[in-house]
Amino acid sequence: MLTELIKKSTKIKDGNPAQYLLQATAHKLDKSKSYRKITFGERDPEKSHKAVLLVGETGTGKTTLINTMINYMCGVKREDKIWFEITDDQSKETSAQSQTSDITVYGVYIKEILIDLTIIDTPGYEDTRDIRSHQKIANNLLNLFRSDDGLSEINAVCLVVNASQTRLSESQQNAFDAVQSLFSRDIAENFVLFFTHSSGSYPKNALTAIVEAKVTCAVDEKKQPIYFLFNNCQSMPYDEDCDLILEQAWTLSYNGMEGFFKFLENITTKDLKKTQDVLQKWKQLEANISNLQSRVESVELKRNELKQTQDALEKHKKDVEDNNNFEYTVDVSYREKVHINTDVAKKATCCSVCQENCHYPGCWWVNDLSWCSVMKNNHCTVCRYKCHYSKHVKEDKIYTTKTRTETRTYEDLKKKHQDKIDFELSLKGTLKKELQELEKEKRKLIIDAFHYVETLELIALKTNSLFLHQHIDFLIEKLKEINELEKAGYLVNIKKRAG
Repeated sequence: MLTELIKKSTKIKDGNPAQYLLQATAHKLDKSKSYRKITFGERDPEKSHKAVLLVGETGTGKTTLINTMINYMCGVKREDKIWFEITDDQSKETSAQSQTSDITVYGVYIKEILIDLTIIDTPGYEDTRDIRSHQKIANNLLNLFRSDDGLSEINAVCLVVNASQTRLSESQQNAFDAVQSLFSRDIAENFVLFFTHSSGSYPKNALTAIVEAKVTCAVDEKKQPIYFLFNNCQSMPYDEDCDLILEQAWTLSYNGMEGFFKFLENITTKDLKKTQDVLQKWKQLEANISNLQSRVESVELKRNELKQTQDALEKHKKDVEDNNNFEYTVDVSYREKVHINTDVAKKATCCSVCQENCHYPGCWWVNDLSWCSVMKNNHCTVCRYKCHYSKHVKEDKIYTTKTRTETRTYEDLKKKHQDKIDFELSLKGTLKKELQELEKEKRKLIIDAFHYVETLELIALKTNSLFLHQHIDFLIEKLKEINELEKAGYLVNIKKRAG
């Protein structure tokens, strides 16, 4: 088999081991798909299939792990003096570049091997305090899981950590929390630890760091985290002076991969439908909060406009009583479309009826808006009137709220409200009613946001993602404003548990 693989490969480096790049196919996918797909061979639907996802900080050795998996599957031994690779140049980018890369899906389909393997490689993380990087993780995974040629099942999610670490960096903690918050609770037993650059000794410090960071993963019969050790030296050139060390490194990684594949054989394959529900709820929460923040601003501006109107009525009380016309000025809010800041997003889904940004940021891959994550039963779950998706447009513009000063007359004010004024209500009462309607809409958005968080607490593996951390205080404040103290307390408890 190795001879046949060499024929289907390109030698990229002489020596011991000689290094070969498998002649894989890089698929040209639709631009809307935010992932790359590289395959070697053709998948056999009759064979067992395993899918694994790798998550790790730049520099932890994910690229080497991918190639180690392939060499293990192919039965490569150290004495064969060869090493196969499937990863391309983009997988070996610098840390600054890797942050903007998409997910890469590797399909390894070799006829002579009993299983077909799909490896999902996520971009390496450096600074994950930027909430947009977490949103991109969710976007890309949802795209992959929902795509017709994407992924519907998962066998393992591998968290890659340097074995010498004594604590997780802030970026690692954020990245692991973000990824675990995107999966459903039933995936907990499929999370495992890959300790790289290992000397082979018991990784006490790294395991302590994992436990202290409250990272969820599969456990053994002793309730200890399941982990596998690897050394990243398999492709290093032979050096007679280091022969024993290189032999031990090869054996360590071989044993680690052998243990991992036994884990794959025994662990239950998980359907990703529940995880898609989690991702959907996160997207809806994201869109809801964005719209809520805009609605809060609009309510305050409208409140100011109505107050200015009421002040004018009070100032011209005698004119009102005598039904005399008069002029007054108010600061009026209005909606205007502007181009999106491309650092934040590329596209947005907006309602042309309600003039609201129903999905921004995070609207990326769907062309058919009925598939947008904020749509349910063909209607928007975010905009004021819950309009049909056909009333929405997706483009590189969003609505923004602006103000201008207008001069108005008492006569125009009476005409505007005459069909709404009940004979028992004064004009002031009608204006107050308008404000109450706006507050009612704002209240519904606040309660909807709370229910999204409440649902995520029940179905998501974790809810302490950076996104929720950055917005939970805002939600708590708004719940207190509408006197929903019990719900506010519920969120306070979530915040405390997250630390």
